[in-house]
Amino acid sequence: MSTMLRKLLLGLLALPGLIIGAQAPAQADANGLRNATVLIVRHAEKPDQGSGLSPRGEERAQAYARYFDPLQLDGQSLVPQRLIATSDTPDSARPRLTLEPLAQRLKLGIEQPYADKQVDKLVKSLSKDNQAQVLLIAWHHGKIFQLINAFGGDAQALVGAKSWPESVRISEHRDRPFRLIVTGHFANA
Repeated sequence: MSTMLRKLLLGLLALPGLIIGAQAPAQADANGLRNATVLIVRHAEKPDQGSGLSPRGEERAQAYARYFDPLQLDGQSLVPQRLIATSDTPDSARPRLTLEPLAQRLKLGIEQPYADKQVDKLVKSLSKDNQAQVLLIAWHHGKIFQLINAFGGDAQALVGAKSWPESVRISEHRDRPFRLIVTGHFANA
């Protein structure tokens, strides 16, 4: 394996992301998500203090911009057409900041219609009113399980834990009407 390929693979393993290719979420009317691909990522690393990103988090946000423009998956090039993040709070702007480099690169705005705990409202809204084929959502890790479940996935079965862990193995499930792929954040990558 070449050094360049090894670095690329290690870089991909370092992405704290989740990809959900959704054809029909079980929890909602899927007209807005029919044949769409929904990509979900955990926000980049936080600093010891403040609402922004750490230097490592800023590096990861830049890496996401390169990784998702375009994302190569099963021979397809997927480029997000919508970027969605949780609403900023005094404690955290990290989901938005994680998407900013990609937004600049793609010349897209970042939508922030819902607070962190409003995952059901987000999924319901997307299920009714979405025209994009590829959506990228950045969320807080403490609510990613709820977000996966709101899309009709089984977060615990997918990740193999009851909550979002620091390290997640690469996992793919094809036993449902949509594909779920988890790539993890590895401490030593």
